[in-house]
Amino acid sequence: MITFQYFEPEDFDQLIEWSGDEAFLLQWAGPQFHYPLSREQLSDYLDGANDKNTSNKFIYKVVDESTQEIVGHIALGGIDRYNRSGRIGKVLLGKPYQGKGYGKQMIDEALRIGFEEEKLHRISLGVFDFNVSAIRCYEKAGFVQEGLIRDARRYEDTFWNLIEMSILEDEWKKTLLNVEGAYPWK
Repeated sequence: MITFQYFEPEDFDQLIEWSGDEAFLLQWAGPQFHYPLSREQLSDYLDGANDKNTSNKFIYKVVDESTQEIVGHIALGGIDRYNRSGRIGKVLLGKPYQGKGYGKQMIDEALRIGFEEEKLHRISLGVFDFNVSAIRCYEKAGFVQEGLIRDARRYEDTFWNLIEMSILEDEWKKTLLNVEGAYPWK
């Protein structure tokens, strides 16, 4: 079981350690960060986040409740309160924690926050088409593919395709009805 806690400056070094090489940083963080990831970039990223009254982005560290270890990172941003939409991004699991079910728990909790606490109607995300395990995770959470942005990002001499996915509030509610106990991670 996991819990989300606000990402803070004391968490910067852990995220920098997990950020990987230039290709991996682009894969999980998109073009907002450049390699190598630095405390200055993370400070800018955190600016204006996590204020329930004024922020349009919430940035979290993901903590395993039983061990109190930080296992990952995720953001819910681009929040448009008028259109009731938001976007999940910066999804990252530390290497020792991959393949243990944390990814699905992270997405489920981000959706719960988005739909229940922020009262969103639509949540989207982007994932590179070669990230098959992430795509499977998002589909299990109820996301549907909306389209493909061909050659969306350049890395060295190659271009990467980006799959756009989303889930609507009613679709999310239906996924909860299919799961006994509504919130299996609690």
